[in-house]
Parts: sequence; C-alpha cells; structure tokens
Amino acid sequence: MKAIAVAAPQWMGIGLVGMMLAGTVQADDHGMAQADIVDTAIEAGQFDTLVAAVKAAGLVDTLKGEGPFTVFAPTDDAFAALPEGTLDTLLMPENKDQLQAVLTYHVVPGKIMAEDAMAASSATTVQGQDLTITTMDGKVMINDATVTAADVMASNGVIHVIDKVLIPE
Repeated sequence: MKAIAVAAPQWMGIGLVGMMLAGTVQADDHGMAQADIVDTAIEAGQFDTLVAAVKAAGLVDTLKGEGPFTVFAPTDDAFAALPEGTLDTLLMPENKDQLQAVLTYHVVPGKIMAEDAMAASSATTVQGQDLTITTMDGKVMINDATVTAADVMASNGVIHVIDKVLIPE
C-alpha cells in the first residue's frame, strides 16, 4: 500500500499526459517511433487543459516514464464542462494534492485495450479507487463518461479519450 501512495502522484501525472495525448495522431507502422503519452497529448491539440494540469501537478516526468499506463483522457471540452471555478481551484498550488488525486483517478496501471475493457466491469486506478466499466448501446462507459476514441497508442501505454472529467469520491 505504501508503494502505491508513493507512486500515485507519478501515475497521476501520467494520467494527465495520457489524456492530453489521446486525440493525437499516432505513428503508424512505417518505422516512425511512437511518442509517449505526454508528447502525444501535446501534439493532439485537444488536451491543452489536461497538459496544463499535468504540469501544475508535477506529473510530466512520471507520464513520460516507462509505464505501461492506460489513461482515460478528458478533452478540453470535458474540462470546460466542469462546474464554474472547479478547474481554477484545482490548479491552485495549495490544491496540488487534490489535483494529483483527480488526475491519477484517470490512470490505470498496465495496458488495457478497448476489447479488454469491454470484458471487464471495473479497473483500479493509480489513485486507488475503482472505475466502473459498462457497455451501453455499443458504447463503453467509464463511470458516467463515454469513451469517444479508443486504443490511441503511445510508446508507454494506451489512451482512451473520454467526454467527461472523472472525479474520485
């Protein structure tokens, strides 16, 4: 348990980076090296808020780490849908621990492809709580968020783009 508490902030950073990378075009099989989760998110252009949060939480180096990690990455639109003031509060330096908890709640250790996720009912996050996985009308749901793009590969894991920010209990 102590190892998880020590590693959780690092994994949270990875989760944020992963979320940012989810929309990025990944390298194909033509000899191009894949980018890590953070660089993938930056290149995607739809994870600016996630990347800023990962930087504020001090998780960039973690998310650039070896992994593998599975990141359920909310888009900029997902962050914009949070109640007014929520993001600003999380980004305050005095709330760094809370921001890390939110970000690591989006990261699962290991590489879980969409097919595997659809066969599961839950997954334990780096933050320590479980995410509920369901399939409705052919769509995969993570808690109450819908996966809008799946299996975005990065050199250190996989990103699944989601339409909501997940908040731990």
